[in-house]
Amino acid sequence: METFNVFDVLLGNNFLSALISVVLPLVFLVIYALIAILGELKISAWIQERLGPMRTGPYGILQPLAEVIKLIQKEDIVPAGANKLLFNLAPYIIFAGSFAGFAVIPFTAAFVPAEINIGLFYVFAVGAFAVIGIVMGGWASNNKYSLLGAMRSASQMISYEIPGALVILSAAVLANTLDMQKITSLQEGGFWNWFLFGGPGGFSKIWILPFTLLLSLIYMIASLAETNRTPFDIPEGESELVAGYHTEYSGMKFAMFFFAEYSNMFIVAAILSIVFLGGWTSPFGSFMSGYWWGIFWFVSKAMFIVFIQIWLRWTLPRVRVDQLMYLGWKILLPFALVCFVIISLYRIIY
Repeated sequence: METFNVFDVLLGNNFLSALISVVLPLVFLVIYALIAILGELKISAWIQERLGPMRTGPYGILQPLAEVIKLIQKEDIVPAGANKLLFNLAPYIIFAGSFAGFAVIPFTAAFVPAEINIGLFYVFAVGAFAVIGIVMGGWASNNKYSLLGAMRSASQMISYEIPGALVILSAAVLANTLDMQKITSLQEGGFWNWFLFGGPGGFSKIWILPFTLLLSLIYMIASLAETNRTPFDIPEGESELVAGYHTEYSGMKFAMFFFAEYSNMFIVAAILSIVFLGGWTSPFGSFMSGYWWGIFWFVSKAMFIVFIQIWLRWTLPRVRVDQLMYLGWKILLPFALVCFVIISLYRIIY
């Protein structure tokens, strides 16, 4: 399907279209972050059989907004022994990397902020900014706990990017493209055409169905490690490292680390939704399909995956460092490699 930017048609002005393409994802990110924070508070409360925040607004729904206002008013403290330039720059680099990923996310068939034919590769490339920012912030803080947390996070994120990249390569081989809009459009026609279930291909896809299911599970696990979410939150292990790489940060800089974390949660959820769950396509074929329905389906699928990420945080215990590395290098990587080879052979044969 050949796509277009709907704002070019409505406004007929390339500058306004480009401006809206930047502003809309930012507005969406802010709204999503507030909803995700509220979800984190409420879901954790329900799992622990308590109410959670109830005083700020009806049923506590304004609590995330109150948290943001509180952090804005906090004093911005820079440790005396810190490298001030790198210390102040790190939160912005992390946030810039996470927000840049939204540039290629197809929210619907009619709107991609910046459609490029190597969208999946681009997301992985800008994702590396998070590692740079975390190491920069941890080292510049001149704090042993921050440095240990940064080193843990860097080794963890780099290790789990490899099986995650193999999953994305497998999907690219299956779809014969790195363009996320084309990958999504290939899965139109109903949930039975999703790459989670082997993609379109009739009876032949039965042979790769177990491997696509396994690949989706591998990417889900790898995405938890890349975003430092439980059970892979050892870079922020409170019992060992106080707060990890952001121990010395306060005020809005402290908030930017968490803002970037929730942003990265949506990015990996969006990739999983696009690659395996059909993105903006309707699970019922032509029923409930269209541009506005596309936004609904895409956001619903991504938010469901974010819900699973939050659910797992308050369900599973934290793994040890050796267990984390064992899982990544000796389990996920070999399985992802085998799936990649089998899917490549499948594409050659069919």
